[in-house]
Amino acid sequence: MISLIGFSANAQVKGKNTPGKKPVTATKPAAKPIAKPIVKAPVFKSNLDSASYALGINVASSFKSGGLSTINYELLNKGIRDVFAGANPTLTQEQCQQAIETLFEGFGKEREAIAKKNEELEKQKYMPTINEGAAFLAQNKTKAGIKTTASGLQYEVITQGEGAKPAATNRVTVNYKGTLLDGTQFDSSYDRGEPITFGLSQVIPGWTEGVQLMQEGSKYRFFIPYDLAYGGRAAGSIPPFSTLIFEVELIKIEQ
Repeated sequence: MISLIGFSANAQVKGKNTPGKKPVTATKPAAKPIAKPIVKAPVFKSNLDSASYALGINVASSFKSGGLSTINYELLNKGIRDVFAGANPTLTQEQCQQAIETLFEGFGKEREAIAKKNEELEKQKYMPTINEGAAFLAQNKTKAGIKTTASGLQYEVITQGEGAKPAATNRVTVNYKGTLLDGTQFDSSYDRGEPITFGLSQVIPGWTEGVQLMQEGSKYRFFIPYDLAYGGRAAGSIPPFSTLIFEVELIKIEQ
């Protein structure tokens, strides 16, 4: 909206000079507040009117949350009218499905690219933590008794059991404690006074892989790179991109 600003000039009254009187200056009028445009609310004459508007809100909200920022309203309305009028649609059902999938697949790829870019930016902030973990693992793997898997997981056998080995689909009962590289303990079932039972498919990748190496009755120490732990996410008192150390005692494989 264009705002018109009026300029006032000092106006002097012409005439004879009168002793003791000064020229009269015009007073500038107070500025009027700029009126906001009035948006006319839709008129609902029936419940159908209200429901129709509500359906539009719901559908648009769903589209927007899916990544859609605009739409061809004319063609959207035409599609709706064609269905209610029983007219032959311009696109087949298969073509409709393909068009929708293609549109939202594109949004999905855009979101993935943005997420990856944001993760890379976050990694730059935590490079000291990442470098510390990499240096630790590089030195740790040279120590006697340390084994390294193809994924980069490192482990040390503290006690070797003689029982069965679990599969990734099993539930297991374990005791454990977890620490950061500086020795800070962030979790311990020993401190809670009872072991924990969980599915091996429900934990971080380093645990899923590592516990499958164990036999019942074993106690291992795992050195887990950040990408096999919580990655770029913080988890409680665990900072993002942290390399973690766990001592795990496999008590029982649940059938």
